[in-house]
Amino acid sequence: MPQHVSDIMTGHPTTVGAQTSVTAVARIMRDQDLGAVLVTDGDRLRGLVTDRDLVVRSLAEGGDPEEHTVSGACSDDLVTVGPDDDLDLAITLMREHAVRRIPVVDHGRPVGIVSLGDLAMERDPDSALGDISVARPND
Repeated sequence: MPQHVSDIMTGHPTTVGAQTSVTAVARIMRDQDLGAVLVTDGDRLRGLVTDRDLVVRSLAEGGDPEEHTVSGACSDDLVTVGPDDDLDLAITLMREHAVRRIPVVDHGRPVGIVSLGDLAMERDPDSALGDISVARPND
């Protein structure tokens, strides 16, 4: 029985506008215990920013993180899937594009995100990645 992306995706993803400061996004990630946030322009998906993106593409460049916006740190060449797409498509796209997270969009609007951890929990919950995905974060 084919599974759909909507069966395992995290719905209602956290989004920020492209002009949100790097500091504000970092605080959202900290407060909500997130590793990635979707970047939108209005209600349309524009990009995805990870905690690593904030460090490598923004903080490492120097300057005031209150002045830098997330638009300069986000990935904007995105691979996306729809909620009704087969889970196998998400897996194939992650492999082909070497990404750990894929935004889920419906008519251009973000409705979720599916991660490598979500897939590990669904397909192989006893794997090391599955165990790590359900473990409490290090504080």
